[in-house]
Amino acid sequence: MVLADLGRKINGAIQSMSKASVIDDKVVDEMLKEICKALMESDINIRLIQSLRKNVKESINLDENTGAVNKKRNIQKAVMDELTSLVDPGVEAWKPKKGKANVIMFVGLQGSGKTTTCTKLASFYQRKGWKTCLVCTDTFRAGAFDQLKQNATKAKIPYYGSYTETDPVQLAHEGVSKFKKENFEIIIVDTSGRHKQEQELFDEMQQISAAVTPDSTIFVMDGTIGQAADAQARAFKEAANVGSIIVTKMDGHAKGGGAISAVAATQCPIIFIGTGEHMHDLERFAPGPFISKMMGMGDISGLMETVQDMKLDQNKDLMKKLEQGQFSIRDMYDQFTTILKMGPLSKVMGMMPGIPPELLAGTEAEGGNRIKRFMCIMDSMSAQELDGEGKEFVDQPKRLIRVARGSGTTVAEVETLLQQYKTFSAMVKKMGGQNGLLKGMQGMQQGGAGNPMMNQNKMAQAMKQLQSGGLGNIPGLGGMDIQGMINQMGGMSGVQDMMKGMMGGGGMPGMPGMGGPGGAGGMPDFSQMAKMMKSMGMG
Repeated sequence: MVLADLGRKINGAIQSMSKASVIDDKVVDEMLKEICKALMESDINIRLIQSLRKNVKESINLDENTGAVNKKRNIQKAVMDELTSLVDPGVEAWKPKKGKANVIMFVGLQGSGKTTTCTKLASFYQRKGWKTCLVCTDTFRAGAFDQLKQNATKAKIPYYGSYTETDPVQLAHEGVSKFKKENFEIIIVDTSGRHKQEQELFDEMQQISAAVTPDSTIFVMDGTIGQAADAQARAFKEAANVGSIIVTKMDGHAKGGGAISAVAATQCPIIFIGTGEHMHDLERFAPGPFISKMMGMGDISGLMETVQDMKLDQNKDLMKKLEQGQFSIRDMYDQFTTILKMGPLSKVMGMMPGIPPELLAGTEAEGGNRIKRFMCIMDSMSAQELDGEGKEFVDQPKRLIRVARGSGTTVAEVETLLQQYKTFSAMVKKMGGQNGLLKGMQGMQQGGAGNPMMNQNKMAQAMKQLQSGGLGNIPGLGGMDIQGMINQMGGMSGVQDMMKGMMGGGGMPGMPGMGGPGGAGGMPDFSQMAKMMKSMGMG
């Protein structure tokens, strides 16, 4: 994540303050100096940094007759609140309405990732049950329609465009009219990339807006743009009445602070951030959880939404099997398929409290390829072998040779897969019990059929308690004592040590235990995961 380094530096400044025996103006000034230095290095506008420093100083009362611990918590809370306000303009983002055509127009600079982000957003709403489509009006860039066509086809999203029509306004009008007649709910219009100095392209953007009258105009901001973000954002705000922002390229190593400056310049909320090139690499943005995740405090609400998107709790056949203590090799194959659809597990792990971003850094490709290789082995198994629990291979070892030859792998790799299946099976069976993880997840959802979303008030309460130093047994979260679970693992430092062990040396940080010592050549070390679950009272 772009801002992981910023979070590490701010955390370091706060921890240095916490170690001081006496909290006075000198200690606070030193902490704010380090925080401001980190913010400047991340390309955040200097005016915003000065405002943050002033507001933190004004909200802290060192003369108050409270203990050192309370002063430290108050200072930490003031810093967190001001960091959150940097990315929170206090304006509610536009939301589409069911049962009607919602036209969304994308604008932004050349190369900011508009066309890819259009498809990502359409795919996001499609997964949520909306009827989505795409309209390409970019006649300025060669290959723009080909790119959108390829992305839309891959994501199975209807699209409209033309190789012969050169008038973008006409394309926009025809495409939006066509999809409105076909009762599409989300109509996303992709426009040409433009620069603030190119008045002709700005005029074209205004003409397209007048032709399709969008319900929302989204400014796609390159997360690596730096200090130029302020001027560019202001120009687009004045020309196109921008309603919200999507920040892209947040998976790189650039500083990324310019995107934060754009929020202040436009007073428009960030609604999504792009974290990669794949369809699933688009995360919903919320100011509090974003800052919390950046600081290594996790994002519980994001984690719950990810689990719901995977629809694990809706797999009735699997749930029934778990209750009966059954878990076959075919079931493991289905779970691997789900994992690949969701993308890298490092994204999910980053939402868990206490796991610092630096532990999750690294390439994801090897982990995904390893899972695909094991799925290839399972593809070479017969129906009897897939529906069994590996006993056939014990009784008839020649089956190992046949599967290895059929999948182009070695006997050792087949044996490794079967060993991992045994460990995985033992752990997953525990998840389905009365006190299992899935029961806890269900308890953390609101009651009532057809309403799987989290209770936002309870979620906000949980995040605030986590930021201020602890999570108790919060009513409405299924009675789960989250802080108790963390304490059983030796506190936050214990969680981090356990994660380091699970992400063992030299392997894949993106997935637990990838290639670590004692691991199975890149497969997750499920024995470590089982120990973690047991310590959390789930096994």
